[in-house]
Amino acid sequence: MFSRRTLIALASGALLAACGGGNDKADPNALSIAATAVPHAEILEFVKPELAEQGLRLDIRVFNDYVQPNRQVDQGQIDVNFFQTKPYLDEFNASQGTKLVPIAGVHVEPLGAYSRRWKRGQELPAGASVAIPNEPSNGGRALLLLQKAGLIQLADPANPLASLKDIKANPRQLKFKELEAATLPRVLGEVDLALINTNYALDAKLNPVRDALFIEDGNSPYTNFIVGRPGSEKDPRVQKLIAALRAPNVRSFIEKKYQGAVLPAF
Repeated sequence: MFSRRTLIALASGALLAACGGGNDKADPNALSIAATAVPHAEILEFVKPELAEQGLRLDIRVFNDYVQPNRQVDQGQIDVNFFQTKPYLDEFNASQGTKLVPIAGVHVEPLGAYSRRWKRGQELPAGASVAIPNEPSNGGRALLLLQKAGLIQLADPANPLASLKDIKANPRQLKFKELEAATLPRVLGEVDLALINTNYALDAKLNPVRDALFIEDGNSPYTNFIVGRPGSEKDPRVQKLIAALRAPNVRSFIEKKYQGAVLPAF
């Protein structure tokens, strides 16, 4: 007879296995990857047939947030993910105690400022409402873009993790709302300006090149990476994925499909 403690341990182990915990029995012919829908999953779908010809089945799992893809990779439920920049990953690791690593950069999604009410940033009136992402990496990125547009001034003009308390000058007395990044397109009609990540802008049928009042340029340091647990970069399956994603045909696909809204980073 098993003791109660033994039965609980066995049940916990079975549950972990069912959830895909651990990577000891990884299928050498399959790779799971978490991604946001646009453009990440679209780019992955483009390379999926090529990888299948190489004997690797790509299991693409689409998420609409920036937290679960990291948690599930960290817990071993998914092999790697594709949605984030290194500044976001660094902040996530620091705040969550995880040790995820960037493996290879694929593209840049310039952050843009959008409005239903105004045509130019300089038209914003005094007291205008401005919505920005509510986490340190993308929030700081939004503030840097507002500074570049001449709307605010930060105490440290180059701090990628600047927060609202770091605003040194706000001549228009802009009223900031910090919201979850995924919700920003939905509140666009309720604020004067919203700083929206390109993946969510594209998903909301916004054209960053045409619709953004102002946007990051091609010198943006915010490359989107394939991310995994330490050692994932040595996994032959991951190496096949990286080779496929950084091939000339993917560069052409990104340039033609997104017309400057997404830029290759290789």
